[in-house]
Order: sequence, then C-alpha cells, then structure tokens
Amino acid sequence: MRAVAAFVFLASAGLLTAGLVGAGASSSPPADVASSADVEKGREIYERCGACHSLERDRVGPRHCGLFGRRAGSVPGFVYSDAMRESRLFWGRKTLDRFLTNPLAVVPGTFMGYAGIPDPKEREQLLDYLDVATRGEQCDAAAGSAAKTDGDGRGRRGDVRD
Repeated sequence: MRAVAAFVFLASAGLLTAGLVGAGASSSPPADVASSADVEKGREIYERCGACHSLERDRVGPRHCGLFGRRAGSVPGFVYSDAMRESRLFWGRKTLDRFLTNPLAVVPGTFMGYAGIPDPKEREQLLDYLDVATRGEQCDAAAGSAAKTDGDGRGRRGDVRD
C-alpha cells in the first residue's frame, strides 16, 4: 500500500510523468490509483476542513495523520464527544465516505457540527487526497513525535476494518 501511496504522491508532483523517477515509468497510473488531478482537487476540498483540522496537529478537530485504520475517538489528548468515543468506528474509505456524507446521521451527538459533503465525487477526491497526504512525509515526521504518546507508534495504519 505504501508503494501505491508513493506512486500517487510522485504522480501528483509530476515526477513520474516528467520521467524523473525510474526509467520506463508510465505516465498513466494503474486503474486502482487515483489520478493526480483527483488528488489535487481533493487537496482543494481539504482546504475547507482547515478551519478545524490539520494533518499533523490537533485544532478544533483532531489531526488527520494516521487517520486510515484508526479507531474513531482515539487520538491521544484530544477531547471527543462521548458519541464519537463510543461509536466503535474504524476510519477507512467506506466509513469516512458514510461519515462525510452526513456526520450527525452516522454519529449522532458528535461535536462535529458540519453538514457534510453531499457530492460523491467530491468525497472521493477528498478521500484520494487524504489517502496520500496522511501517509506522506509530513505525517511520517508527525508520527515520530506521536510515537512517544500512543504506545505503538504505528498509528494503526494497517488495521483497516471497512
């Protein structure tokens, strides 16, 4: 999975299509990899989230580094609603897609008072961006400092339960 994320990151940076990484690199990604245009559009959509969220640090909402596979309501030191802590959700693409459609319907009582993203294509693009960004260098550096507080230091990245 890290290889796929790295491929998408390099493709979104234009390094693969420019031929700067690896001889014989294809300009078209495999079918299961988001296009760089979708990742870029997802980054633009994520800017809407920036008032409350950040990749590497908590704001009004919890940080998103290590998001995929993490149990909802489990970022150390962040104050969650009882509803979120008790939701028994694990964040993966399917769960996030449902949640981002209508957060209050999926977790009634959540502190996240956001109406959601009704457009399925926008949700998909946002998830494409998060899939790349939350596994990138910015989050790897943040994980190093979080390892001191979360016990295993892995952020439960591989434990996706969708």
